[in-house]
Amino acid sequence: MPQKLYVFDAYGTLFDVHAAIARHRAACGPDADRVSELWRAKQLEYTWTLTLAGQYVEFWTLTERALDFALARFPSVDRAIKSKLLESYFSLDAFADARACLKALKDGGAQTAILSNGSPRMLAAAVKAADIASLLDKVLSVDTIRVYKPAPQVYAMVIAAFRVEPGDVVFVSSNRWDVMGAVNVGFRGVWVNRADAPEEYADRAPHHRIKDLAALPALI
Repeated sequence: MPQKLYVFDAYGTLFDVHAAIARHRAACGPDADRVSELWRAKQLEYTWTLTLAGQYVEFWTLTERALDFALARFPSVDRAIKSKLLESYFSLDAFADARACLKALKDGGAQTAILSNGSPRMLAAAVKAADIASLLDKVLSVDTIRVYKPAPQVYAMVIAAFRVEPGDVVFVSSNRWDVMGAVNVGFRGVWVNRADAPEEYADRAPHHRIKDLAALPALI
């Protein structure tokens, strides 16, 4: 791919959304994984339903509301752990291949950016914790326009920020619906299918499918 602009989703792609629960797995008990899955599912659901309703609430607030729902659904988990889980989410672990991938792209002369549903302060904390600020040209948050992915105007933020054509953007995400949204506006989509999930959105197929970020620089 000759393109020199690589734009990454943050949560699930660069940062592990299940890391917060993983740090406190013992305290969460046997329902830890189910809490984590539901927490993530509700977090995304709230972004979609609010956007469809023409409303906007900051991503951090939605993250807390989603956790409240998950803890209520699984009362076996002591709610006293809530503050520790939120604290951990604020500085999620980056995937082991994230920094090396970004460095390889930068060394190859590419520009790199994040385009995320996350609020600016969430993204700043995660980027700092992962020590990747020097490997990113821009960090773009939907908070600027108060609309969530996969609305087309979110991806248009990249066009405005970098003054490029849609076809010049390689968009990388582990979320298939996010890749669909990017391909829908003309970006070149790369699906990081870490979980070996089945294909969907066949009419908005990714240009490439990879298992992890380590495979991305080879596509340059």
